[in-house]
Amino acid sequence: PEGTRSPDGRLYRGKVGVAVLALEARVPVIPCAMIGTFEAQPPGQVLPRVRPVVIRFGEPLEFSRYAGMEKEKAVLRAVTDEIMYAVLSLSGQEYVDRYAADVKAEESGQQADRARRLPRLPLS
Repeated sequence: PEGTRSPDGRLYRGKVGVAVLALEARVPVIPCAMIGTFEAQPPGQVLPRVRPVVIRFGEPLEFSRYAGMEKEKAVLRAVTDEIMYAVLSLSGQEYVDRYAADVKAEESGQQADRARRLPRLPLS
């Protein structure tokens, strides 16, 4: 549901696409937490390291109480947050109430700003 890999191993705010899919298809969601993937293959690491990875599955989450409300933003957010809480409970990760993509964009912008401030060698 985060839409991208975590930049630092923490759990970030989920995007509502998972809620749209679940509500429109009228199916339960089985929460899943993958633990150890950040250590096994951190961002930028081409090949994975040999590290233990654990996958935990939770009980199915059922959302029929929202039938007919599939287009309501507040409902989509509530369903997504319920799913993310289930993932958090399974994983034990620290939760960050921001989108991971926003954090990555900020970090990229800060890196670009630092690069622009570096002295340049003349091209001659």
